Amino acid sequence: MMGIIKNEEQYQEALNQLEVIFDAPIGSAESDEADLLVLLIDDYEQKHYPIETPDPIEAIKIRMEEMQLKQKDLISEIGGKNRVSEILNKKRKLTVEMIRNLTSRLNLSANILVKDYQLTK
Repeated sequence: MMGIIKNEEQYQEALNQLEVIFDAPIGSAESDEADLLVLLIDDYEQKHYPIETPDPIEAIKIRMEEMQLKQKDLISEIGGKNRVSEILNKKRKLTVEMIRNLTSRLNLSANILVKDYQLTK
């Protein structure tokens, strides 16, 4: 059993060990070890390999792809066809009303959608 992961070598060892015991029966000692390894690996990854949240427009596009939506499907949340295009191409900023509508329609956190982003010229 290992303790807190402090370097890349220990991180790789933990990943290798997790791979070996990943499918252990629930309730077994190996399963408990796997649960602990997952927590240790996650802690190390969050400190050393942080994942930046996407900007609001990228988040919208990702969710649209996940939900198999097209631009026209967001007309009621954003406005006309041209407005949707302007928003998704970063020619215009999201408004508070759009953010409220998109939060509900796409099940995205308002915290993601209110983040600032650069418009393209």
